[in-house]
Amino acid sequence: MRNFFNGTHRRPSWRKKDLSEGFRIVALRPGHVRRLNRRNGEVLVPKVGWVRFRWSRQIPEFRSCRVRRDRAGRWHVAFAAVPAPVPGPGTGEVVGIDRGIAVTLALSDGTTFQAPDLTPTGSLTRKLSRAKRGSARRLKAREALARVKARNADALKDWAHKASTQVARSYDLILIEDLKIGDMTRSARGTPDNPGRNVAQKSGLNRSILQQGWGMYAAYLEYKATGRVQKISPAYTSQRCSECGHVDARSRESQARFACTSCGYSCNADVNAARNIAAGHAVRGGLALAGPANRGPQELLLAS
Repeated sequence: MRNFFNGTHRRPSWRKKDLSEGFRIVALRPGHVRRLNRRNGEVLVPKVGWVRFRWSRQIPEFRSCRVRRDRAGRWHVAFAAVPAPVPGPGTGEVVGIDRGIAVTLALSDGTTFQAPDLTPTGSLTRKLSRAKRGSARRLKAREALARVKARNADALKDWAHKASTQVARSYDLILIEDLKIGDMTRSARGTPDNPGRNVAQKSGLNRSILQQGWGMYAAYLEYKATGRVQKISPAYTSQRCSECGHVDARSRESQARFACTSCGYSCNADVNAARNIAAGHAVRGGLALAGPANRGPQELLLAS
């Protein structure tokens, strides 16, 4: 409460059920983790003994780990380690990245990346809302919904890791839009005295934006390509012609086509915006990866 009244932290809240279930193991030594075969390993948990886990990737040097259970009922062990940056190709190549909904990532050289299609959860959400609180039927519905959401989150995270690693390895300087995603996905509901308009349409747009993983991708890219990411003002990048520099909203004929009303240059609208970003000016430098800090293990290196 002291931190809340000092204005440095949010108001304390009650701990939520099935959220962040787990514990941290400190002073972990190399002999406390051993590999059994190609797919399995063991970690020594105090007062429990050796616990087997799936060896999903190589484990670097570590000092602690965290064992936790997610809402889908899966147990994970995450080892605390500072990931090494991904080296660039050394060719001096510059790329601009435009983020969208129809095309998740469009690069200035014409390369595109598309986020995976996530499994809909509407029917499971409605089934959960109809179940009586405290019943076994509600518990089963909640677990089924949690499993689907966990699979969706895993698929999106896997795509963001692979796409960011590929870009970090292929280009020396990466320019990306400085989007305020939190402001873009703010609800349009308004207040009882001043209600919003087109609330349902804005809610659908917000879901579409969040399902593309824009923020996740940018965060992964910044720590993998440390010091090589610059953020560019997105103003008029979709209306500016990358060939002659003419700005006209009518040049954006559709979501996919850009045709300049001045010089007649035409190309894919997302690629045109990415080329404007590649030629833009940085408004904020890339975030450097901080050194080791007193914090819990993050799930950058995960074995389950």
